[in-house]
Amino acid sequence: MSSRLEGRIALVTGAGSGIGRAGAIAMAGEGATVIVTDLRADLADETAALIRAAGGQAEAHALDMRDDAAIESRIADVAGRHGRLDVVHSHAGIQIAGKLEEVTAEQMDLSWALNVRAHFIIARAAVAQMRAQGGGSVIVTASNSGCQYDRGMIAYATTKHAAVAMVRQMAADYARDNIRFNALCPGFVDTPFNAGFERQMGGRAALESYVADTIPMGRWASTEEIAEGILYLASPRSAFVTGLALVIDGGEVL
Repeated sequence: MSSRLEGRIALVTGAGSGIGRAGAIAMAGEGATVIVTDLRADLADETAALIRAAGGQAEAHALDMRDDAAIESRIADVAGRHGRLDVVHSHAGIQIAGKLEEVTAEQMDLSWALNVRAHFIIARAAVAQMRAQGGGSVIVTASNSGCQYDRGMIAYATTKHAAVAMVRQMAADYARDNIRFNALCPGFVDTPFNAGFERQMGGRAALESYVADTIPMGRWASTEEIAEGILYLASPRSAFVTGLALVIDGGEVL
């Protein structure tokens, strides 16, 4: 087993499926002990079981990223039991489709809560432990929608741009503490998270056609390809990288 993350403690939110699961599995494969969290306890358990079946170390917990106290408690628990917290991958988010007149204020509030505020809360909870131990890596999942503008996606694009801006601000503020903040900005990955785009485009066939025609590389990313980006940002290989919006999208933003 490779040891890029040997002895490291990594916490992942939204790790019950898709990119979050792939990143958790990849970090465990590099030697990290992974604290797998998801809104759904059963999905978190599944991810942890996959890690353990492959010989890795993981524990699973339910975590609602709209619950500040639960987030803070989970971070404190991990730091207290393990004595360190090296990587936080704050991945949980929501995709709500629609133009200005199609999105309600409540939907915008929910987008802000999960795509911006939740990342703020978990990062805020983690920095004291990371500073005390001499550094750490915080990875926030934004989107390539945080680096471009999607038609008819006001809530999503706005909050993903905000997430990228927040990551850059945190990176500037904590660089001297050796706490690195980077944004993961995937493009189209074939996961259930695309349901909003699929509905907006009129079904799966239309979405497949869009991917084939619009993305320069002509295909989806796999979750494993995005996980390679997560490994890079989590590991010492990116030791001098902070404030980056790492776009992995087959050239879609070009």
